[in-house]
Amino acid sequence: MVSLFQILMLILDLIYYVILVHVIMSWLINFQVLNLRQPLVAQIWDGLNRVLEPLYSQVRRIVPVTSGIDFAPLIVLIGVIALRIVLTNNAAYLM
Repeated sequence: MVSLFQILMLILDLIYYVILVHVIMSWLINFQVLNLRQPLVAQIWDGLNRVLEPLYSQVRRIVPVTSGIDFAPLIVLIGVIALRIVLTNNAAYLM
């Protein structure tokens, strides 16, 4: 059970960091620090969007549309952090 717990925590850490990279990269693209015409930047951006869009689309169905601000990444990030807290607090019961 310990190894399963560690694998779940690793997956949640990975999701956390991928979301952070996606958010920071979106800021850099919007402030024109990064250019989507560069092939490497475009490939990374497309890959991140393909990976995270299924998570974001589930949240966007529930959260109302706001003008220009997308709260889906924030809500998914809070969900990942909350899931980590719940798993960590209940780890003693799993073992």
